[in-house]
Amino acid sequence: MSDWNRRQFLVGGGSLALAAPFILRGMTAPAFADEFVNVLSGGTSGVYYPLGVALAKIYGDKIAGVRTQVQATKASVENLNLLQQGKGEIAFALGDSVKFAWDGNEEAGFKAKLDKLRGIAAIYPNYIQIVASQESGIKTLADLKGKALSVGAAKSGTELNARAILNAAGLSYDDLGRVEYLPFGESVELMKNRQLDATLQSAGLGVASIRDLGTSLPIQMVSVPADTVAKIGAPYVAKQIPAGTYDGQADDVPTAAVVNFLVTRDGVSDEIGYQMTKQLFDNLPDMVAAHKAASGIVLADAAKDMPVPLHPGAERYYKEAGIL
Repeated sequence: MSDWNRRQFLVGGGSLALAAPFILRGMTAPAFADEFVNVLSGGTSGVYYPLGVALAKIYGDKIAGVRTQVQATKASVENLNLLQQGKGEIAFALGDSVKFAWDGNEEAGFKAKLDKLRGIAAIYPNYIQIVASQESGIKTLADLKGKALSVGAAKSGTELNARAILNAAGLSYDDLGRVEYLPFGESVELMKNRQLDATLQSAGLGVASIRDLGTSLPIQMVSVPADTVAKIGAPYVAKQIPAGTYDGQADDVPTAAVVNFLVTRDGVSDEIGYQMTKQLFDNLPDMVAAHKAASGIVLADAAKDMPVPLHPGAERYYKEAGIL
């Protein structure tokens, strides 16, 4: 499908348009924009989505001749497959998902190596946040045995994280009372209705869904000990969810974290790749204003441990910035 036809499909009510709440026009763009940037984000109750909205606005405002759209998706795995198919220009994704995509790991949701993926930037870490209702009695990973747990959408980045964490703790889905494959918001609604004991959510700190849950019922954050994280290894690292991140959370909670990446594809021009990278770092305050998780985006770390080759435009920017 040509760029022009794809734009008409998205604007004119095709199936992709249903997942795309709105389109943003660049303030300096001409009436018929030369370039179209579709930002692949995540579910609307997660962190990717508000950051995707902010990024789309930055690109629309700051890159001349560009029209932008933010598309709500099932996040990492879907985003990477859409990029490979040419159905997006930049996407948010978890580091382990990006690596699995580049390797062509079928169990992780990739039928073949996604060889068109190119890196833009390492951004902020996703924290594995396991939250139980206090009345469930769940306090540790071992307590999840026999309980009902939501692990995120099937074969999403969050679900891949869930499998890794449970496996390192000596657990499997068979040990649970029930497994639900639900987005963040739906998981929280079931917990509010006492139909679910716990939810595992891989997101930036302060994710809206858990904030909502914490104001609705007493919650228990479930720790992931450092020795459990060490069993998984890279790209997982031991972190802490600071006390007070959510209502009723009095103490720091040990957990695991995985770095997120912004990824593009090899069909995106060098100039657009350069501008997408430059405008991200030139406008970081706008990203932080959209969600505080963006405060973890650091230029000095942006080109580190990239699971896929850097896009030439991003490489050019990092050389100019003196970090390559």
